[in-house]
Amino acid sequence: MAPRPRALLAGLTVLSALACAAPASAAGDAAVAALQVGLRAKGVYAGTVDGVLGPETSEAVRKLQRRAGLAVDGVPGANTRAALGRYGRPGLGKRMLAGRVVGWDVAQLQFLLAWQGFPSGPLDGHFGPRTEAAVRRFQTWTGLAADGVVGPSTLSALRAAPPASPIPLDWPLDVPVTDLFGPRGNRFHTGIDFPAPTGTPVAAAGAGRVKYAGHLKGGWGLVVTIAHGSGVRTMYAHLSRIDVKLGAGVPAGARVGLVGATGRATGPHLHFEVRLRGAAIDPLTAPR
Repeated sequence: MAPRPRALLAGLTVLSALACAAPASAAGDAAVAALQVGLRAKGVYAGTVDGVLGPETSEAVRKLQRRAGLAVDGVPGANTRAALGRYGRPGLGKRMLAGRVVGWDVAQLQFLLAWQGFPSGPLDGHFGPRTEAAVRRFQTWTGLAADGVVGPSTLSALRAAPPASPIPLDWPLDVPVTDLFGPRGNRFHTGIDFPAPTGTPVAAAGAGRVKYAGHLKGGWGLVVTIAHGSGVRTMYAHLSRIDVKLGAGVPAGARVGLVGATGRATGPHLHFEVRLRGAAIDPLTAPR
């Protein structure tokens, strides 16, 4: 076998070191999320890929251990990871990620990308076109070369704390929140949901200018998007009616539309998102 180029070996060494130092995300650990992805692939776990080693995940580990003839202790050690096959290896940082690879490290990557505001669809451990596209968007956002390859510089950027809103925002509805920003099943919920009766007025979370008002493909239904400055935009989805015009300036608290269930919605509610230069961020990070 031909020797590996020194640059590649050096890159892999740095990559591995960065991966070992990578912190847990806001709601869980990327390694536990990778475990959950592998358990899902083996058909022993149907819970949320949230990176939390709770009772449901531990029980799934025991099921896998019984199936594999291992000691049943609920601890995801080396033998348990080996029982996951390609979903149990390698750890993030052991190789450059590019092409159509599958593995534990890809699942870790997908989890970290989602918390940085660039979800790639299903958290499934497959480095397909959607994951590559999310990597490129993240690289562009952080000022890296958008080559779609996960090397030391991209992994280092993923170690940063998730972005937060630099400006204050108000709630668009004065009702309790249900679904929060974060994992949902094997996907990632990029906003928060406010359940309310159809026709409830929805208020602008801050002063700004309407950048979109109409039907949006992808299951969003009737949508209003407002630019607030500092790279921040808010989105109001599943509306039953839109009450603002494209290009109009709106003050904070102005009515932008009415709650509905247009698009893919199981019932009337407002799906509210905050984006910072295109990255989905947790609306709860906005000062109030």
